[in-house]
Parts: sequence; structure tokens; C-alpha cells
Amino acid sequence: MIMNLISQVVGFVGSLCLLLFGMNMLSNGIQKGAGSGLQKLLGKITGNRFYAVLTGIGVTAIIQSSGATTVMVVSFVNAEILSLEQAIGVIFGANIGTTVTAWIVSLFGFSFSISAMAVPLFGLGYILKYFKRFKIHNFAECFMGFAMLFMGLGLLKESLSLGPAASRIFSIINDWGIRGILLGVLIGAFITALIHSSSAMTAIVLTMAANGTLSWNLSAAIVLGSNIGSTVDAVMSSFGASVNARRTAFVHVAFNVSGTLLALVVFNPFLKLIDFIVPCEPAENITTHIAMLHTVFNICATLIFIPFVNQIASIARKIISESAEAKDEHYHLPAILPHSRISADLYSFQIQKEITKMSAKVMEMFDSVCNSFINPANAENENERVKYLENYIDEMNGAITEFLQKCSRLPNANRNDRKHFSTLLHITDTLENLSDETCSLMHTVKKYVSNSDYDFNFIRSKEINDYVERVRVFFEQVCLYFTVGFNVDEKNAGELIEEKIDETKKELKRASRKRLEAGADVREELQYIDIVRKVERAGDCVYAMLQNL
Repeated sequence: MIMNLISQVVGFVGSLCLLLFGMNMLSNGIQKGAGSGLQKLLGKITGNRFYAVLTGIGVTAIIQSSGATTVMVVSFVNAEILSLEQAIGVIFGANIGTTVTAWIVSLFGFSFSISAMAVPLFGLGYILKYFKRFKIHNFAECFMGFAMLFMGLGLLKESLSLGPAASRIFSIINDWGIRGILLGVLIGAFITALIHSSSAMTAIVLTMAANGTLSWNLSAAIVLGSNIGSTVDAVMSSFGASVNARRTAFVHVAFNVSGTLLALVVFNPFLKLIDFIVPCEPAENITTHIAMLHTVFNICATLIFIPFVNQIASIARKIISESAEAKDEHYHLPAILPHSRISADLYSFQIQKEITKMSAKVMEMFDSVCNSFINPANAENENERVKYLENYIDEMNGAITEFLQKCSRLPNANRNDRKHFSTLLHITDTLENLSDETCSLMHTVKKYVSNSDYDFNFIRSKEINDYVERVRVFFEQVCLYFTVGFNVDEKNAGELIEEKIDETKKELKRASRKRLEAGADVREELQYIDIVRKVERAGDCVYAMLQNL
């Protein structure tokens, strides 16, 4: 008896893991095959809430994971690519899109031998791995994932053939009336949160209902509960993210919980509506009833809440306000933690945003240096400002580097992803080096302009200020290239600028030596040469950044 129970539990866990592995492989395969197309589609969402809903439906139906779609949306809100209002519409659509899995399982999972379809699909996927020349090898995991999903579902059907004792327990829960329904909702929410997949939970419910273990009422309650449990990915992805990303996760939780509570209020009439839509009694066609309930529930919830998107966003902003941490002087990386269920190239969106902010901080340092030449009385304050920015950039470098290293170790990161993350690592390191050089430059400039003989109108003062400005403009151009891209001609132009910076250094140093020979102040000229040398090193850092793009 005990051995049979252990065998059944182990069989259930194994088949569930195979099912989850298949779903994960299927999602990864589709995301790899589509490249960044799905993410670009999400990034192009307009303010039209209905278009946002349709986009959420389409993306989730394709990648077979509302959790993956939600993490994408939270990431885009975090990177300020999507607004909170746009994200709400996509989340509504993702809940509808996730019902596709229930229909696949309902229509195909119980009508024929699953194993007969799974083996050829897996073989086809394995063969596609070797067709790299035709660029279809990325879809190999898609077919192999479908095969694993069907294999896991077939084993799940066998392992969930429970005995009379277990069936009697569910029968007792069903006889508890409203208490049994509420318990079913809690069971659905808990198990879904545990396995991180409402689709897998729905497959379990469909299988147990088809075996006669679960009644129609209890199946419906568990499916409703799975909608609450499915929010766990959004909540986990919002940890450490920006305030708007946390608001997005909050809206997802609030929407799914509110929808479930509304469905429970009208539970019996709702089930009668499903019975009216689907022909036959629930006992005769229960899997179709469950799939239809899942779909109608999410569509109705969306139709109820979609007119109030702006009001929902306003409430979220009031409940989750700007924290004191957001105003802290230290840097906090507002990035979504790397998630193995999401295509690795998604993370470049949010981290590139942070690298752009990092380059803006370096630009502020350059501005302080230039301002010190024009207004030497304020050089001390500018120097303190530069020191603060340099420390802040060091913190940014540490956090971004650690995040990129985690992204590179993701199991679904391919060679191109790792190469891109390596490029971003080099750029981040170069920006940090540039900030060090600028801080050192500012320290020397402060001493130079504090000299009682300093006069901005002197030719040498204008020359050195123009030299700093040339490097600053060069850096501004490279930052623009990082954001929008560049062509070969623009890169060649950057090389010419770098050569001109080197030539100017030689010219200014020669001019300084002539002034020394003519009897100029030695200390002042040495500071001048030191500034010229540090400006040239800053230019080298900017050129190194261009080379890494």
C-alpha cells in the first residue's frame, strides 16, 4: 500500500516536471525563433488600450506563457519603454492568451494517443537543430518542447488515476458547498504559485476532471484560483525594480484577485452560463467546459476592467508611491532579476537604459570641468560634485557588471546573447575608466584655475578649454551612436576625431614648452601640460568605447 502510494507520488512529480520542462522548452524555442520580434512588438504599443490587449493575447498565445509575457511587460515598464497604462492593457490580454494552452490540452490531449504524436514531434525538432544554414534551427526547441509537453501530459493522465480513497476526499470537499469552493480556490492559487505555471495547473485539473476525480464545481474553483497563483512571476520580477514596475506587478495581482472574487460572487450563475454555451452536460464533456470557463472568465474580467485603465493606474500610483530609497544618494539598480523562462536578449533592453544613464552622469562630469574654466570661483563646488558623481558611477559599474554576469550565465543565453552582454560589460568598464580620468582632470583643473594669475581670456586658457570641449563633443557623439547605432562612415569619422585629439595634444605641449623656454611660470605650465595629458587620456577612453560598440 505504502509502496504504491510512493510510486504514484513519484510518478506524478516526474510527469509534472516533464510537463513543465516541455512548456519551458516550447516557450524558449518560440522566443529564440522569433528573435527580438515579440519584444519589439511589445515595445511599439501605442496608447490604444484595445491594441495593447490584443498584443498581450497574441504574444502570450504564441509563447504559451502568461508569466513570460508579464515579466517582459514589467521589464519594459522598468526600462521606461512602456507606460503603466500600456502595461495594464497587455496584462489583461495575457490572461486571455494563456487560455490557449487549456484548449490545446482539452482538444488534443484526450482524443488520441499522445505518445504516438510526441515521438515524431521530438524527432522532427532534433533534426531541425542541424539546419542552421536555413535559420530554422531556433525552432527546434519549439517542436521538442511540444513533444515533451505531450509526453508529460500522457504520463500525468496515468499518474493521476487516483484510488477510491483519494477520490472520496475530493468528493467530501465538493460536498462542503461554499467552503469547498473557497478551499478549491486556495488549492489552485497555492499549487500554481508553487509550480509557476497556470497552464500546467490547468492541465492537471483537466486530467483529473477527465479521470472523474474532480467534479465540475471543484474544477472551476481550482481554475479560478490558478489565476491568482499565476501572479507570482510578476511579483518576483518586481523585486528591486523601479516604482512603476512594482505598480505593474501590483495591478496584475489586483486584477486577477478582483476578477476571481467577482466570479465567486456569481459562481453558480457563471457555471450555468458555461453550461449554456457548451453543449452536453458537464459530465459528458467536462474538459471543454473547463477550457471554456477559463476563457470566458478572463474575457469577462477584461471587458469589466478595460474602461477603467486610467483609474486603475491612478490608484496604483497612490498605493505604491515613490519611496525614500528612490531619492537615496546611492545607486540602486532598478533591473528585473534574470529569469530562466525569458529570452536572454530581453535583459539588454533594461540594462542599456542604465548604461545610458551612466553615460549621462559622465557627461555631467565633463560639464563641471568646462564650467570651472568659465567660472573659476565655483571650481571647488564643481570638484565636489565631480567626486560625488565618480563614486556614484563606481556603484553603477559594480551593479551593472554583476547583473550582466548573471545574464551571461542564463541557460537560455546563446552565443550572440553572451557576445552582446560581453560588449555591454566592456562599455560599462570603459565608462567607469572615463569617469576616473575626468575626476582626475577636474582635480588638476581646480588647482590650475585657482591660480591668482588665471584669466579665461588668455589664449592658452581658451585653447585648453576648447580641447576639453572637443573631447566632450566626441563623447556626446559616441553616446548617440550607442543609443541609435552608427554606420561605417560615422565610425571612420570618429577615428579621425581621435587622431585630431592626439595631434592637438602634441601641439599644446609644444606651445607650453616654448613658453617655458621664454621664462613662463614653471608650476603653472606643468599643471597645463598635466591637464592636456589627462584630456587626451579621456579621449582615448571615448575612442575605446566607440571601438566596443
